[in-house]
Amino acid sequence: MKLLAIETSNRPLSVAVLDETRVLATTTTNVGRNHSSTLLPIIEESISQAGLTADDLDRVVVAAGPGSYTGLRIGVTTAKTLAFTLHKELVGLSSLAVLAGNVVTEGQLVAPLFDARRDNIFTGLYRIKQGQPVSEKPDQHVSVVEWCQQLASIHEPIMFIGSDVSQYATVLQTELGDQFVRAQPQLDLPQASVLGLMGRTATPVAKIHDFVPNYLRLTQAERDWLAKHPKEDHAPYVEKI
Repeated sequence: MKLLAIETSNRPLSVAVLDETRVLATTTTNVGRNHSSTLLPIIEESISQAGLTADDLDRVVVAAGPGSYTGLRIGVTTAKTLAFTLHKELVGLSSLAVLAGNVVTEGQLVAPLFDARRDNIFTGLYRIKQGQPVSEKPDQHVSVVEWCQQLASIHEPIMFIGSDVSQYATVLQTELGDQFVRAQPQLDLPQASVLGLMGRTATPVAKIHDFVPNYLRLTQAERDWLAKHPKEDHAPYVEKI
């Protein structure tokens, strides 16, 4: 199976082309939020470097959130468009699980973390089993203090991973003590190669057009709408992108 993996859910941008478990080409950048202008050229170059054409691909795998609204929309829209127009399978995976997948220590508890502003974070808890991150606590949008309270009853080290961990390290260390373990900095960036390896055996989405990012919180448009319509059904009303 040949696949294209796309990770644009936060500041880093990562693209990889794989043939089964062999990584043919990969590019990761972390220099700015310019995904809209750089993603397609990097995809084109990666496919070319791999000695393939877009028609050679069997599936497209994308990090589906949580993360930046803009980054997620760009990545998911690109993945959906490629999968639909090329008649390829589409797979979406948790952006947090992809980051946790950088850790390979068997049995290790891992808490990937993205900043969500205002002392809130996107996070989840995973355990590495047979080289894969398996969810122990679901992905969530939560305050860092509440997250520490959720983890306090777990009496084993938890490895925190992600470039945003540094801004919360003091409170995490204070609240969790010896439970808090900081991942090595080289593991902090999500890698599309990891995404591709995880997505190789994942189940494709049933309907490409119905696939949407997992924002884990309301968009600004939804918050504004709810402020004006407090008695209306508050289920997400934007179904497609």
